[in-house]
Amino acid sequence: MYPDHTPHAPAQRAVEVHHPTPYPPAAVPVAAPVVPVQPNAVPAVASIVLPDGRVVTGYAINPARPAPITAKPAVSRTAVNVALGGVGFLAVCGGLILLTSFIAALTAFITQLITLAAVIFGGWIAVQIFSASRHQGGTTVNIRKAVIKRNKFYS
Repeated sequence: MYPDHTPHAPAQRAVEVHHPTPYPPAAVPVAAPVVPVQPNAVPAVASIVLPDGRVVTGYAINPARPAPITAKPAVSRTAVNVALGGVGFLAVCGGLILLTSFIAALTAFITQLITLAAVIFGGWIAVQIFSASRHQGGTTVNIRKAVIKRNKFYS
């Protein structure tokens, strides 16, 4: 941040003051004599002493004031709070309606899945019952002639 060749802190450096160089007076034609005129008002010169002892002298400049802004009607805090509360209440109501709709749709979906499972399982059972009576495939054991010893069938 500071130059490398500076051996001391910035507050101890020598301050170099630049004085403005005035422009040379404009060349006035010889035919028109110059008449000195006293100005109507002499501007005020202000001098300020800085903390380090330097004096700054200059003309005071009046700050430019912006055009006045038209006053807006004030809105009471109560009105703002009521409006925000109404918006929040509507948001909560909308969310509850959506939640209720979602729960109803989920319930209908689960009911349809249960019904589909019952139809498929019932159809499988019906196929098992009706297919066994038509043709006698598989192993048939005549229980009347079978001999049961220690939970095993011997025919």
